[in-house]
This record gives sequence, C-alpha cells and structure tokens, in this order.
Amino acid sequence: MTEDFDSRKALAAAWFRELRDQIVAAFEDLEASHTTGPFSDMAPGSFEVTETTRASDDGSDAGGGLMSVMRGGRVFEKVGVNVSTVFGTLAPRAQAAMAARKGIPGMADDPRFWASGISLVAHMRNPQAPAVHMNTRMFWTPHAWWFGGGSDLNPCLEFDEDTAHFHATQEQHLAPHGADLYPRLKEWADEYFYIPHRHRARGVGGIFMDDHNTGDWEADFALTQDIGRAFLPAYVPLVEKRRTADFNEADKDAQLIHRGLYAEYNLVYDRGTKFGLETGHDANAVLMSLPPLAKWV
Repeated sequence: MTEDFDSRKALAAAWFRELRDQIVAAFEDLEASHTTGPFSDMAPGSFEVTETTRASDDGSDAGGGLMSVMRGGRVFEKVGVNVSTVFGTLAPRAQAAMAARKGIPGMADDPRFWASGISLVAHMRNPQAPAVHMNTRMFWTPHAWWFGGGSDLNPCLEFDEDTAHFHATQEQHLAPHGADLYPRLKEWADEYFYIPHRHRARGVGGIFMDDHNTGDWEADFALTQDIGRAFLPAYVPLVEKRRTADFNEADKDAQLIHRGLYAEYNLVYDRGTKFGLETGHDANAVLMSLPPLAKWV
C-alpha cells in the first residue's frame, strides 16, 4: 500500500475513543437514574478506568488503551468498555492466522500491523434485562486495511419486542449504506455468533462484518461509525424497560446458565479474544468480556 494512512488511523482511533466516552456516560446515567425496582436501594455503579499496554518482545512502545469496567452496579453487574490502539510486528502464530484470512495478503513478507477499536460487553444485574456485546475496529498492514465489528443481543429471557427493536434500530442506521447491507450483516452475525458444540446461537443476533474493505476508505469508515452509532438507541431503551421488572429464582438461574454459554463462546470461538491474547495485549482487558458469575448444568 502506497497511501499515507497516518491521518486515517488517527481519525479511526479518535472515533473509537469518542464512542467509548458516549457509552460510558450513558451507562453511568442508567445507574444514576435507577431509583425504583429491584436493586434500586444499592449505590449506583461507576466505571473504574485503567490504562492498558501491549507487551512487545523488545520492550519498545507497542501501544495500549483504556479498560473501563463497572462492577457491582445496581443495573450493570459487570460491564466493560475498552478502547485500544496497538501496533508492532505480528508473531508467527498471529501472522499465520491473519494470512489465512481473506483480504490480508503479504503478512509473511512484512508482518507489521496497526489496530484500533472499541469492545464492549455488559452483564446485567436483573435477569430480565439483556446482556449485550458490541465492537468495531480498524486493522492496517502495509499491504491491506479493513474494518470489522458489530453488535448482538444476548438475553437469557427473550422478549420478541426487544429483539425487534434491537434489529430495527440497526437496520435504520445501516439503510444509508445500501438496502442489501443489513440483511447481509444480520446473516453474517447469525453465522458468526453460533456455538457449534451446543448447536445453537448464543443470543438473538444482531449485525457483524469482518475484513471489510470496498476500496473506499471513507465509505467503509462511515459505515463503521454508523454501526457504533446504532448501539445506544438499540440497547438503552431495552434496559430502561426491563431494569425495574420483578424476577424469581428460576429467572436468575437461567441468567447464570446463559452466562456459561456466553463464556464458552468467547473462550473457544471469538476472534477478538484469540487476537488480543496472541498479540500480547493486556490479558485482563482481553478477558473483560467474561461474566462475574456463571453456571453450568
């Protein structure tokens, strides 16, 4: 690639940080405004922010980010919103994994890379409120660049109207980028967020893309931004509606079992988890997606 991507990298990294700030503020507002219903007598939660670093073999600067985690809130039992910008040279194992992917040529000849993104997972206090995942990212090498990410809803107790709202909001935000895009990204999410050894999806779906490069960086970046912009209006109304609902022990048991399912997927199949660990990023930040408590039958 002969283009100078420094300014584009800076734009992407700044957007992921801006989106992180918006989401953290919205989630803390949900904690502060939860004054009725289950757990409303608890103190509102807030995010603990920690700087993260990526380890490099030679000790040189390899980037890092911010890990923002709220634990023990009255709405969110555990939620993490991480941003990172990392760079350097991919280790042989990571090189092989990237080289095998569509649209990432030349890794064996020049394994330099740069990656930036936001990653979010929320595990809720009330089992009536759905867990959720969202991430978007940009990856660059001297040979290629691409965007990826999406969001998917993971309720332990499913409500058809919640699923409809989540998908409709995403479809609305993707509409300016082409009428065929939402159906394709929805189908991709259904395939990606599937747990083969359980023969089931991990949730009720959403949207997902990877290795996305149309050759028009500005258009692809705009799409990635709109995937991020869709998240809060798709998700926050569901939390506002469900956080005050009563629940019973069977509901809580269903939540813990579903969290076990979520943990299985993230540890066995999730690309982001594998990439983060193989490239030496902070393990606590990479594994922030795991629930605080889970159960297996």
